[in-house]
Amino acid sequence: MEKIAEVSSPAQADQKIPPAAAQPAPPCTLIIFGAHGDLTKRLLMPALYNLTSAHLLDDRFTVIGVDRVDSDDDQWRKSLADTMQEFTKDPDAEFYTPEINQDWWGWLNQRLHYHKADFTDVGQMQGLAEHVNQTGNAVFYLAVASRFFGTVVENLGKAGLTKQEDGHFRRVVIEKPFGSDLESSKALNAAILKVLDESQIYRIDHFLGKETVQNILALRFGNSVFEPLWRREHIDHVQITAAETVGVEGRGAFYEPTGALRDMIPNHLFQLFAMIAMEPPNSFSAETVRTAKEQLFEAVRPVTPEDAVRGQYGGGSVQGKPVTAYRDSPGVAHDSDTETYVALKLHVDNWRWADVPFYMRTGKSLTGRRTEIVVHFRHAPFGMFHDTPMDKLPQNTLTLNIQPAQGVTWNVAAKIPGPRMELSGVEMKFRYEDAFKLTPNVGYETLLYDCLTGDATLFQRADNIDAAWKVVDPALKAWAADKGGPEIYEAGSPGPKGADELLGRDGRHWAPLTRPE
Repeated sequence: MEKIAEVSSPAQADQKIPPAAAQPAPPCTLIIFGAHGDLTKRLLMPALYNLTSAHLLDDRFTVIGVDRVDSDDDQWRKSLADTMQEFTKDPDAEFYTPEINQDWWGWLNQRLHYHKADFTDVGQMQGLAEHVNQTGNAVFYLAVASRFFGTVVENLGKAGLTKQEDGHFRRVVIEKPFGSDLESSKALNAAILKVLDESQIYRIDHFLGKETVQNILALRFGNSVFEPLWRREHIDHVQITAAETVGVEGRGAFYEPTGALRDMIPNHLFQLFAMIAMEPPNSFSAETVRTAKEQLFEAVRPVTPEDAVRGQYGGGSVQGKPVTAYRDSPGVAHDSDTETYVALKLHVDNWRWADVPFYMRTGKSLTGRRTEIVVHFRHAPFGMFHDTPMDKLPQNTLTLNIQPAQGVTWNVAAKIPGPRMELSGVEMKFRYEDAFKLTPNVGYETLLYDCLTGDATLFQRADNIDAAWKVVDPALKAWAADKGGPEIYEAGSPGPKGADELLGRDGRHWAPLTRPE
Protein backbone atom coordinates (compact mmCIF):
# COMPACT_ATOMS: atom_id res chain seq x y z
CA MET A 1 0.00 0.00 0.00
CA GLU A 2 3.00 2.28 0.24
CA LYS A 3 4.08 1.74 -3.36
CA ILE A 4 2.72 3.17 -6.56
CA ALA A 5 3.29 1.15 -9.71
CA GLU A 6 5.78 2.42 -12.21
CA VAL A 7 4.44 4.22 -15.26
CA SER A 8 4.52 2.07 -18.36
CA SER A 9 6.96 4.18 -20.36
CA PRO A 10 10.64 3.64 -19.41
CA ALA A 11 11.27 7.28 -20.28
CA GLN A 12 8.92 8.29 -17.47
CA ALA A 13 10.38 5.90 -14.87
CA ASP A 14 11.80 8.83 -12.90
CA GLN A 15 8.22 9.94 -12.20
CA LYS A 16 7.58 6.98 -9.90
CA ILE A 17 6.59 8.12 -6.43
CA PRO A 18 8.90 6.43 -3.90
CA PRO A 19 7.43 4.77 -0.83
CA ALA A 20 7.82 6.54 2.47
CA ALA A 21 10.59 5.07 4.57
CA ALA A 22 9.26 3.14 7.56
CA GLN A 23 10.86 3.80 10.93
CA PRO A 24 12.26 1.03 13.15
CA ALA A 25 9.88 -0.25 15.80
CA PRO A 26 10.56 0.89 19.38
CA PRO A 27 12.77 -1.26 21.63
CA CYS A 28 10.84 -4.30 22.78
CA THR A 29 11.07 -7.84 24.11
CA LEU A 30 9.08 -10.34 22.06
CA ILE A 31 8.15 -13.38 24.17
CA ILE A 32 7.02 -16.34 22.05
CA PHE A 33 5.10 -19.08 23.86
CA GLY A 34 5.52 -22.24 21.81
CA ALA A 35 9.17 -21.63 20.91
CA HIS A 36 9.65 -25.12 19.47
CA GLY A 37 6.40 -25.12 17.49
CA ASP A 38 5.96 -25.15 13.74
CA LEU A 39 4.49 -21.63 13.65
CA THR A 40 7.60 -20.19 15.31
CA LYS A 41 10.03 -21.99 13.02
CA ARG A 42 8.26 -21.70 9.69
CA LEU A 43 6.64 -18.29 9.91
CA LEU A 44 7.63 -16.08 12.86
CA MET A 45 11.40 -16.46 12.51
CA PRO A 46 11.44 -15.90 8.73
CA ALA A 47 9.24 -12.83 9.29
CA LEU A 48 11.63 -11.48 11.94
CA TYR A 49 14.55 -12.16 9.60
CA ASN A 50 12.81 -10.13 6.88
CA LEU A 51 12.15 -7.27 9.32
CA THR A 52 15.83 -7.40 10.23
CA SER A 53 16.85 -7.16 6.59
CA ALA A 54 14.54 -4.14 6.19
CA HIS A 55 16.15 -2.47 9.24
CA LEU A 56 12.80 -2.23 11.04
CA LEU A 57 13.90 -3.65 14.41
CA ASP A 58 15.59 -1.60 17.11
CA ASP A 59 19.10 -2.54 18.29
CA ARG A 60 17.60 -3.29 21.72
CA PHE A 61 15.08 -5.74 20.28
CA THR A 62 15.13 -9.16 22.00
CA VAL A 63 13.28 -12.45 21.51
CA ILE A 64 12.57 -14.84 24.39
CA GLY A 65 11.39 -18.28 23.34
CA VAL A 66 9.32 -20.06 26.01
CA ASP A 67 8.49 -23.76 25.96
CA ARG A 68 8.47 -26.86 28.16
CA VAL A 69 11.21 -28.57 26.15
CA ASP A 70 14.66 -28.94 27.69
CA SER A 71 16.89 -26.60 25.70
CA ASP A 72 19.17 -23.57 26.00
CA ASP A 73 20.04 -20.51 23.93
CA ASP A 74 22.55 -22.28 21.66
CA GLN A 75 20.36 -25.32 21.01
CA TRP A 76 17.30 -23.21 20.19
CA ARG A 77 19.30 -20.93 17.92
CA LYS A 78 20.72 -23.90 16.04
CA SER A 79 17.30 -25.50 15.54
CA LEU A 80 15.99 -22.25 14.10
CA ALA A 81 19.04 -21.79 11.87
CA ASP A 82 18.64 -25.33 10.52
CA THR A 83 14.99 -24.68 9.67
CA MET A 84 15.82 -21.36 8.01
CA GLN A 85 18.40 -23.07 5.82
CA GLU A 86 15.82 -25.64 4.71
CA PHE A 87 13.68 -22.88 3.24
CA THR A 88 16.47 -21.75 0.92
CA LYS A 89 16.26 -25.12 -0.83
CA ASP A 90 12.47 -25.21 -1.29
CA PRO A 91 10.95 -22.68 -3.74
CA ASP A 92 7.45 -23.85 -2.73
CA ALA A 93 7.93 -23.08 0.97
CA GLU A 94 6.08 -20.19 2.61
CA PHE A 95 9.42 -18.40 2.86
CA TYR A 96 11.96 -18.67 0.10
CA THR A 97 15.12 -16.69 -0.58
CA PRO A 98 18.17 -17.67 -2.63
CA GLU A 99 20.33 -17.58 0.47
CA ILE A 100 20.36 -16.41 4.06
CA ASN A 101 22.36 -13.24 4.62
CA GLN A 102 24.65 -14.22 7.49
CA ASP A 103 25.05 -10.64 8.70
CA TRP A 104 21.30 -10.19 9.09
CA TRP A 105 20.77 -13.63 10.58
CA GLY A 106 23.73 -13.07 12.91
CA TRP A 107 22.21 -9.81 14.15
CA LEU A 108 18.92 -11.56 14.92
CA ASN A 109 20.51 -14.76 16.17
CA GLN A 110 22.40 -13.07 19.00
CA ARG A 111 19.12 -11.58 20.23
CA LEU A 112 17.43 -14.99 20.56
CA HIS A 113 17.20 -16.45 24.07
CA TYR A 114 15.45 -19.52 25.42
CA HIS A 115 13.53 -19.82 28.69
CA LYS A 116 12.18 -23.20 29.77
CA ALA A 117 8.84 -22.81 31.52
CA ASP A 118 5.41 -24.36 31.78
CA PHE A 119 3.08 -21.52 30.78
CA THR A 120 0.23 -23.16 32.71
CA ASP A 121 2.24 -22.64 35.94
CA VAL A 122 2.01 -19.06 37.18
CA GLY A 123 5.09 -19.54 39.36
CA GLN A 124 7.23 -20.40 36.35
CA MET A 125 5.77 -17.48 34.42
CA GLN A 126 7.02 -15.08 37.05
CA GLY A 127 10.55 -16.02 36.03
CA LEU A 128 10.03 -14.06 32.81
CA ALA A 129 9.84 -10.74 34.65
CA GLU A 130 13.61 -10.26 34.63
CA HIS A 131 13.79 -10.68 30.86
CA VAL A 132 10.79 -8.44 30.19
CA ASN A 133 11.98 -5.60 32.39
CA GLN A 134 15.17 -5.16 30.33
CA THR A 135 13.32 -2.96 27.80
CA GLY A 136 10.05 -2.34 29.63
CA ASN A 137 8.07 -2.85 26.43
CA ALA A 138 6.86 -6.40 25.82
CA VAL A 139 4.79 -8.31 23.29
CA PHE A 140 3.62 -11.80 24.28
CA TYR A 141 2.93 -14.01 21.27
CA LEU A 142 0.69 -17.03 21.94
CA ALA A 143 1.94 -19.54 19.34
CA VAL A 144 0.27 -22.35 21.30
CA ALA A 145 -2.84 -24.50 20.96
CA SER A 146 -6.04 -22.45 21.26
CA ARG A 147 -7.13 -24.30 24.42
CA PHE A 148 -4.28 -22.55 26.27
CA PHE A 149 -5.11 -18.97 25.25
CA GLY A 150 -7.19 -18.15 28.32
CA THR A 151 -4.79 -19.90 30.70
CA VAL A 152 -1.69 -18.10 29.40
CA VAL A 153 -3.34 -14.68 29.57
CA GLU A 154 -4.64 -15.38 33.09
CA ASN A 155 -1.17 -16.43 34.27
CA LEU A 156 0.47 -13.42 32.63
CA GLY A 157 -1.88 -11.24 34.63
CA LYS A 158 -1.23 -13.10 37.89
CA ALA A 159 2.51 -12.80 37.32
CA GLY A 160 2.15 -9.03 36.92
CA LEU A 161 3.45 -9.11 33.35
CA THR A 162 0.52 -7.35 31.68
CA LYS A 163 0.63 -4.17 33.76
CA GLN A 164 1.51 -1.07 31.73
CA GLU A 165 3.38 1.63 33.63
CA ASP A 166 6.07 4.28 33.17
CA GLY A 167 5.05 4.72 29.54
CA HIS A 168 5.81 1.12 28.59
CA PHE A 169 3.42 -1.10 26.66
CA ARG A 170 2.42 -4.72 27.21
CA ARG A 171 0.58 -6.43 24.32
CA VAL A 172 -0.65 -9.97 23.67
CA VAL A 173 -0.93 -11.54 20.21
CA ILE A 174 -3.52 -14.31 19.93
CA GLU A 175 -3.64 -16.66 16.95
CA LYS A 176 -6.74 -18.28 15.48
CA PRO A 177 -8.98 -20.13 16.04
CA PHE A 178 -10.51 -17.65 18.46
CA GLY A 179 -13.20 -19.86 19.91
CA SER A 180 -14.99 -22.72 18.19
CA ASP A 181 -18.46 -21.13 18.05
CA LEU A 182 -20.27 -18.02 19.24
CA GLU A 183 -20.57 -19.19 22.85
CA SER A 184 -16.89 -20.13 23.23
CA SER A 185 -15.79 -16.95 21.48
CA LYS A 186 -17.75 -14.82 23.92
CA ALA A 187 -16.39 -16.83 26.86
CA LEU A 188 -12.78 -16.41 25.68
CA ASN A 189 -13.22 -12.69 25.10
CA ALA A 190 -14.73 -12.31 28.57
CA ALA A 191 -11.84 -14.22 30.17
CA ILE A 192 -9.01 -12.29 28.54
CA LEU A 193 -10.74 -8.92 28.97
CA LYS A 194 -10.65 -9.52 32.74
CA VAL A 195 -6.87 -9.31 32.48
CA LEU A 196 -6.22 -7.10 29.46
CA ASP A 197 -7.63 -3.91 28.05
CA GLU A 198 -8.96 -4.29 24.48
CA SER A 199 -6.14 -2.01 23.28
CA GLN A 200 -3.59 -4.59 24.50
CA ILE A 201 -5.10 -7.50 22.54
CA TYR A 202 -3.94 -8.23 18.98
CA ARG A 203 -6.08 -11.02 17.49
CA ILE A 204 -4.02 -11.91 14.45
CA ASP A 205 -5.15 -13.22 11.07
CA HIS A 206 -2.19 -13.78 8.76
CA PHE A 207 -4.39 -13.34 5.66
CA LEU A 208 -4.39 -9.62 6.45
CA GLY A 209 -0.60 -9.59 6.26
CA LYS A 210 -0.67 -10.41 2.56
CA GLU A 211 0.08 -7.42 0.33
CA THR A 212 -2.65 -8.40 -2.10
CA VAL A 213 -5.27 -8.41 0.67
CA GLN A 214 -4.23 -4.96 1.87
CA ASN A 215 -4.27 -3.84 -1.76
CA ILE A 216 -8.04 -4.35 -1.81
CA LEU A 217 -8.37 -1.18 0.26
CA ALA A 218 -6.01 0.66 -2.10
CA LEU A 219 -7.95 -0.56 -5.13
CA ARG A 220 -11.35 0.42 -3.72
CA PHE A 221 -10.55 3.69 -2.04
CA GLY A 222 -7.51 4.93 -3.98
CA ASN A 223 -9.19 4.83 -7.41
CA SER A 224 -12.25 6.96 -8.08
CA VAL A 225 -13.38 4.71 -10.95
CA PHE A 226 -14.52 1.88 -8.67
CA GLU A 227 -16.50 3.42 -5.81
CA PRO A 228 -19.44 4.66 -7.96
CA LEU A 229 -19.84 1.09 -9.27
CA TRP A 230 -19.43 -0.61 -5.88
CA ARG A 231 -23.11 -1.17 -5.12
CA ARG A 232 -26.21 -3.18 -5.89
CA GLU A 233 -27.12 -1.20 -9.03
CA HIS A 234 -24.01 -2.44 -10.83
CA ILE A 235 -22.83 -5.62 -9.08
CA ASP A 236 -24.67 -8.90 -9.63
CA HIS A 237 -22.83 -11.05 -7.07
CA VAL A 238 -19.43 -11.67 -5.48
CA GLN A 239 -17.50 -14.94 -5.11
CA ILE A 240 -14.80 -15.42 -2.45
CA THR A 241 -12.65 -18.53 -2.84
CA ALA A 242 -9.84 -20.12 -0.82
CA ALA A 243 -9.16 -23.46 -2.51
CA GLU A 244 -6.28 -25.79 -1.66
CA THR A 245 -4.86 -28.80 -3.48
CA VAL A 246 -3.34 -30.20 -0.28
CA GLY A 247 -5.29 -32.38 2.15
CA VAL A 248 -4.95 -32.44 5.91
CA GLU A 249 -1.50 -34.03 5.52
CA GLY A 250 -0.32 -34.87 9.06
CA ARG A 251 -2.76 -32.52 10.81
CA GLY A 252 -5.71 -34.91 11.12
CA ALA A 253 -5.77 -34.76 14.93
CA PHE A 254 -6.05 -30.94 14.80
CA TYR A 255 -8.48 -30.87 11.91
CA GLU A 256 -10.97 -33.41 13.29
CA PRO A 257 -12.50 -31.13 15.97
CA THR A 258 -12.05 -28.05 13.79
CA GLY A 259 -13.21 -28.56 10.20
CA ALA A 260 -13.16 -26.23 7.23
CA LEU A 261 -15.78 -23.79 8.51
CA ARG A 262 -14.13 -23.08 11.86
CA ASP A 263 -10.67 -23.12 10.30
CA MET A 264 -11.34 -20.66 7.48
CA ILE A 265 -14.72 -18.91 7.38
CA PRO A 266 -15.16 -16.62 10.45
CA ASN A 267 -11.54 -15.48 10.21
CA HIS A 268 -9.78 -15.64 6.83
CA LEU A 269 -12.73 -15.46 4.46
CA PHE A 270 -14.66 -12.98 6.58
CA GLN A 271 -11.66 -10.68 6.49
CA LEU A 272 -11.62 -10.82 2.69
CA PHE A 273 -15.37 -10.22 2.77
CA ALA A 274 -14.89 -7.19 5.02
CA MET A 275 -12.27 -5.66 2.73
CA ILE A 276 -14.49 -5.98 -0.32
CA ALA A 277 -17.86 -5.07 1.23
CA MET A 278 -17.44 -2.68 4.18
CA GLU A 279 -18.50 0.94 3.89
CA PRO A 280 -15.70 3.46 3.21
CA PRO A 281 -14.16 4.37 6.58
CA ASN A 282 -13.58 8.03 7.38
CA SER A 283 -9.89 7.26 7.88
CA PHE A 284 -7.53 4.30 8.14
CA SER A 285 -7.27 4.59 11.90
CA ALA A 286 -7.59 1.25 13.67
CA GLU A 287 -10.88 1.91 15.41
CA THR A 288 -12.52 3.48 12.35
CA VAL A 289 -11.66 0.52 10.11
CA ARG A 290 -12.63 -2.07 12.70
CA THR A 291 -15.93 -0.30 13.34
CA ALA A 292 -16.70 -0.39 9.60
CA LYS A 293 -16.06 -4.15 9.62
CA GLU A 294 -18.28 -4.70 12.66
CA GLN A 295 -21.13 -2.76 11.05
CA LEU A 296 -20.88 -4.96 7.96
CA PHE A 297 -20.86 -8.21 9.93
CA GLU A 298 -23.88 -7.08 11.94
CA ALA A 299 -25.76 -6.50 8.67
CA VAL A 300 -25.25 -10.09 7.50
CA ARG A 301 -28.15 -12.47 8.06
CA PRO A 302 -27.28 -15.63 9.99
CA VAL A 303 -26.67 -18.45 7.53
CA THR A 304 -29.53 -20.91 7.12
CA PRO A 305 -28.90 -24.63 6.50
CA GLU A 306 -30.30 -24.16 2.98
CA ASP A 307 -27.52 -21.68 2.20
CA ALA A 308 -24.69 -23.84 3.59
CA VAL A 309 -23.02 -26.82 1.92
CA ARG A 310 -20.45 -29.09 3.52
CA GLY A 311 -18.32 -31.76 1.89
CA GLN A 312 -15.53 -34.16 2.73
CA TYR A 313 -12.94 -35.43 0.29
CA GLY A 314 -12.75 -39.10 -0.54
CA GLY A 315 -10.01 -40.91 -2.39
CA GLY A 316 -8.75 -39.67 -5.73
CA SER A 317 -5.79 -37.91 -7.25
CA VAL A 318 -4.65 -34.31 -7.23
CA GLN A 319 -2.39 -33.15 -10.05
CA GLY A 320 -1.54 -36.75 -10.87
CA LYS A 321 -0.72 -37.79 -7.31
CA PRO A 322 -2.93 -40.30 -5.45
CA VAL A 323 -4.77 -38.96 -2.41
CA THR A 324 -6.07 -41.01 0.50
CA ALA A 325 -9.61 -40.31 1.64
CA TYR A 326 -9.89 -37.97 4.61
CA ARG A 327 -11.40 -40.71 6.79
CA ASP A 328 -8.33 -42.89 6.15
CA SER A 329 -5.88 -40.17 7.23
CA PRO A 330 -3.92 -40.53 10.52
CA GLY A 331 -5.73 -39.04 13.50
CA VAL A 332 -9.13 -39.09 11.74
CA ALA A 333 -12.10 -41.21 12.81
CA HIS A 334 -13.22 -43.76 10.22
CA ASP A 335 -16.79 -42.46 10.50
CA SER A 336 -15.80 -38.79 10.74
CA ASP A 337 -18.38 -36.19 9.75
CA THR A 338 -15.85 -33.32 9.81
CA GLU A 339 -16.16 -31.15 6.72
CA THR A 340 -13.13 -30.44 4.53
CA TYR A 341 -15.17 -28.21 2.20
CA VAL A 342 -17.67 -25.43 2.87
CA ALA A 343 -19.73 -23.22 0.57
CA LEU A 344 -21.99 -20.47 1.92
CA LYS A 345 -24.36 -17.89 0.52
CA LEU A 346 -24.44 -14.65 2.51
CA HIS A 347 -27.11 -11.92 2.41
CA VAL A 348 -26.20 -8.39 3.52
CA ASP A 349 -29.12 -6.28 4.71
CA ASN A 350 -27.98 -2.75 3.98
CA TRP A 351 -28.60 -0.24 1.20
CA ARG A 352 -25.34 -0.91 -0.64
CA TRP A 353 -25.67 -4.69 -0.92
CA ALA A 354 -29.38 -5.55 -0.65
CA ASP A 355 -30.16 -8.46 -3.03
CA VAL A 356 -26.46 -8.93 -3.93
CA PRO A 357 -25.43 -12.42 -2.75
CA PHE A 358 -21.90 -13.13 -1.54
CA TYR A 359 -20.78 -16.71 -2.10
CA MET A 360 -17.90 -18.19 -0.11
CA ARG A 361 -16.14 -21.51 -0.63
CA THR A 362 -13.08 -23.14 0.84
CA GLY A 363 -11.84 -26.69 0.70
CA LYS A 364 -8.96 -29.14 0.65
CA SER A 365 -7.75 -31.65 -1.97
CA LEU A 366 -9.38 -29.70 -4.78
CA THR A 367 -8.47 -29.53 -8.43
CA GLY A 368 -6.69 -26.19 -8.14
CA ARG A 369 -5.03 -23.91 -5.59
CA ARG A 370 -6.52 -20.44 -5.71
CA THR A 371 -7.42 -17.65 -3.30
CA GLU A 372 -9.34 -14.84 -4.95
CA ILE A 373 -12.32 -12.52 -4.94
CA VAL A 374 -14.35 -12.27 -8.15
CA VAL A 375 -16.77 -9.35 -8.46
CA HIS A 376 -19.40 -10.10 -11.13
CA PHE A 377 -21.01 -7.01 -12.60
CA ARG A 378 -24.49 -6.91 -14.07
CA HIS A 379 -24.91 -7.47 -17.82
CA ALA A 380 -25.11 -4.41 -20.02
CA PRO A 381 -28.29 -4.03 -22.09
CA PHE A 382 -27.26 -5.66 -25.37
CA GLY A 383 -30.27 -4.58 -27.47
CA MET A 384 -28.03 -2.77 -29.96
CA PHE A 385 -25.70 -5.77 -30.38
CA HIS A 386 -28.15 -8.05 -32.19
CA ASP A 387 -25.47 -10.48 -33.35
CA THR A 388 -24.04 -10.95 -29.86
CA PRO A 389 -26.57 -12.71 -27.60
CA MET A 390 -26.23 -11.53 -24.03
CA ASP A 391 -26.08 -15.08 -22.69
CA LYS A 392 -23.09 -15.83 -24.94
CA LEU A 393 -20.99 -13.01 -23.56
CA PRO A 394 -19.36 -13.33 -20.14
CA GLN A 395 -20.17 -10.78 -17.47
CA ASN A 396 -17.69 -8.04 -16.71
CA THR A 397 -15.67 -9.31 -13.78
CA LEU A 398 -13.01 -7.85 -11.54
CA THR A 399 -10.82 -10.58 -10.05
CA LEU A 400 -8.54 -9.83 -7.13
CA ASN A 401 -5.90 -12.55 -7.25
CA ILE A 402 -4.39 -13.25 -3.83
CA GLN A 403 -2.56 -16.53 -4.38
CA PRO A 404 -0.76 -18.13 -6.11
CA ALA A 405 -0.90 -15.25 -8.62
CA GLN A 406 -0.86 -11.78 -7.09
CA GLY A 407 -2.65 -9.03 -8.94
CA VAL A 408 -5.90 -7.91 -10.53
CA THR A 409 -7.69 -9.15 -13.66
CA TRP A 410 -10.36 -7.00 -15.35
CA ASN A 411 -12.62 -8.78 -17.85
CA VAL A 412 -14.43 -6.50 -20.30
CA ALA A 413 -16.17 -6.73 -23.67
CA ALA A 414 -14.37 -5.67 -26.85
CA LYS A 415 -15.20 -5.70 -30.55
CA ILE A 416 -13.89 -8.63 -32.57
CA PRO A 417 -11.86 -7.29 -35.54
CA GLY A 418 -13.83 -7.42 -38.78
CA PRO A 419 -16.69 -5.73 -40.61
CA ARG A 420 -19.41 -6.91 -38.21
CA MET A 421 -20.18 -5.50 -34.77
CA GLU A 422 -19.50 -8.58 -32.67
CA LEU A 423 -18.23 -8.62 -29.10
CA SER A 424 -15.97 -10.93 -27.14
CA GLY A 425 -14.57 -10.98 -23.63
CA VAL A 426 -10.96 -9.83 -23.16
CA GLU A 427 -8.76 -9.53 -20.09
CA MET A 428 -6.62 -6.71 -18.76
CA LYS A 429 -4.13 -7.85 -16.14
CA PHE A 430 -1.97 -6.29 -13.48
CA ARG A 431 0.60 -8.53 -11.79
CA TYR A 432 2.59 -7.52 -8.73
CA GLU A 433 5.73 -9.22 -9.98
CA ASP A 434 5.62 -7.15 -13.19
CA ALA A 435 5.08 -3.77 -11.50
CA PHE A 436 7.05 -4.17 -8.27
CA LYS A 437 10.18 -5.83 -7.01
CA LEU A 438 8.84 -8.62 -4.81
CA THR A 439 10.78 -9.53 -1.70
CA PRO A 440 10.50 -12.72 0.40
CA ASN A 441 7.43 -12.48 2.60
CA VAL A 442 5.48 -14.96 4.72
CA GLY A 443 2.60 -12.62 5.52
CA TYR A 444 3.57 -11.97 9.14
CA GLU A 445 6.07 -9.15 8.57
CA THR A 446 3.53 -6.31 8.39
CA LEU A 447 1.49 -7.74 11.26
CA LEU A 448 4.48 -8.15 13.59
CA TYR A 449 5.71 -4.67 12.75
CA ASP A 450 2.25 -3.19 13.34
CA CYS A 451 2.01 -4.93 16.70
CA LEU A 452 5.42 -3.63 17.74
CA THR A 453 4.45 -0.09 16.71
CA GLY A 454 0.94 -0.23 18.18
CA ASP A 455 -1.11 -0.12 14.96
CA ALA A 456 -4.14 -2.40 15.44
CA THR A 457 -5.81 -1.67 12.09
CA LEU A 458 -5.21 -5.17 10.69
CA PHE A 459 -6.14 -6.97 13.91
CA GLN A 460 -9.61 -8.07 14.98
CA ARG A 461 -11.60 -6.50 17.78
CA ALA A 462 -13.78 -8.54 20.13
CA ASP A 463 -17.03 -7.40 18.50
CA ASN A 464 -15.64 -8.31 15.03
CA ILE A 465 -14.97 -11.86 16.19
CA ASP A 466 -18.34 -12.34 17.87
CA ALA A 467 -20.28 -10.84 14.95
CA ALA A 468 -18.62 -13.25 12.48
CA TRP A 469 -19.41 -16.27 14.68
CA LYS A 470 -23.02 -15.05 14.99
CA VAL A 471 -23.41 -15.38 11.21
CA VAL A 472 -22.12 -18.97 10.91
CA ASP A 473 -23.30 -20.37 14.25
CA PRO A 474 -26.70 -21.57 12.92
CA ALA A 475 -24.95 -23.68 10.26
CA LEU A 476 -22.70 -25.28 12.88
CA LYS A 477 -25.68 -26.12 15.08
CA ALA A 478 -27.66 -27.54 12.15
CA TRP A 479 -24.73 -29.73 11.08
CA ALA A 480 -24.24 -30.99 14.63
CA ALA A 481 -27.87 -32.17 14.64
CA ASP A 482 -27.74 -33.60 11.11
CA LYS A 483 -26.80 -37.29 11.13
CA GLY A 484 -26.49 -37.37 7.33
CA GLY A 485 -22.95 -36.04 7.39
CA PRO A 486 -21.06 -34.13 4.70
CA GLU A 487 -21.29 -34.92 0.99
CA ILE A 488 -18.29 -36.95 -0.19
CA TYR A 489 -16.44 -35.44 -3.15
CA GLU A 490 -13.59 -36.96 -5.11
CA ALA A 491 -10.12 -35.64 -4.29
CA GLY A 492 -8.91 -33.61 -7.26
CA SER A 493 -12.42 -32.43 -8.19
CA PRO A 494 -13.79 -28.85 -7.82
CA GLY A 495 -15.78 -29.97 -4.75
CA PRO A 496 -19.19 -31.43 -3.88
CA LYS A 497 -22.11 -31.16 -6.31
CA GLY A 498 -24.12 -29.39 -3.63
CA ALA A 499 -21.84 -26.35 -3.98
CA ASP A 500 -22.65 -26.13 -7.71
CA GLU A 501 -26.34 -26.46 -6.91
CA LEU A 502 -26.09 -23.61 -4.39
CA LEU A 503 -25.25 -21.22 -7.22
CA GLY A 504 -27.17 -23.11 -9.88
CA ARG A 505 -30.53 -22.45 -8.27
CA ASP A 506 -29.75 -18.72 -8.68
CA GLY A 507 -28.77 -19.19 -12.34
CA ARG A 508 -25.07 -18.71 -11.57
CA HIS A 509 -21.94 -20.85 -11.50
CA TRP A 510 -18.57 -20.82 -9.75
CA ALA A 511 -15.50 -19.40 -11.48
CA PRO A 512 -13.35 -22.40 -12.53
CA LEU A 513 -10.49 -23.28 -10.20
CA THR A 514 -8.14 -24.27 -13.00
CA ARG A 515 -8.43 -21.34 -15.42
CA PRO A 516 -5.17 -19.60 -16.44
CA GLU A 517 -3.71 -17.15 -13.93
